[in-house]
Amino acid sequence: MALSVGHRPLGRDMLSRLISGARYSFIVGVVVVTVAASGGILVGLLSGFAPKWVDSLVMRLMDTILAFPSLLLALVLVAILGPSLINAIIAIAILFQPHYVRLTRASVLGKLQKDYVTSAGVAGASQPRLMFVTVLPNCLAPIIVQGALSFSTAILDAAALGFLGMGAQPPTPEWGTMLAEAREFILRAWWVVTFPGLAILITVLAINLMGDGLRDALDPKLKRS
Repeated sequence: MALSVGHRPLGRDMLSRLISGARYSFIVGVVVVTVAASGGILVGLLSGFAPKWVDSLVMRLMDTILAFPSLLLALVLVAILGPSLINAIIAIAILFQPHYVRLTRASVLGKLQKDYVTSAGVAGASQPRLMFVTVLPNCLAPIIVQGALSFSTAILDAAALGFLGMGAQPPTPEWGTMLAEAREFILRAWWVVTFPGLAILITVLAINLMGDGLRDALDPKLKRS
């Protein structure tokens, strides 16, 4: 028998909705990481090569964004843009950019002191070539690891926004929205809350473990003996 609230049936096939919800969660992760990493890497790279006053200005702006609680700032941005999955993705991507900016800038500043960068400059390499050919490829290892960890965090943030009614809207089978729809039935139908929560838990745990594996593979010095 289907449970319902008004016109909303909640007796739908859980498995098919969970599988369909995985598509939305992975879309969120891929788009957020792609947008945040692309913008953050570019800004961080430019900041690392920019004059000191420009670098300081960029970093103070990033520090200001990071000073706000991330979920609260995401809620404000989505409230301004309007509740939807697309706007939630935009808000989360904006919040993730400062992490990539800071990480890229720190990696660039570390590489600028290396002999191969000095040699490339002495050999007459142009500034764009130094930035995008000489320095950036050698900064990608920590950025790739950050991307894997950001992927799981993006799924969690999207689920949180969906649970609060500011992300994907019903009847979209996004896991956080499914939790929000079913929370009042937790005592009568425990499975409608348990399975979406387990889907989020298992997915995030798997991606975090993959991120740890990438970290060890890209920097063997971090492996535990």
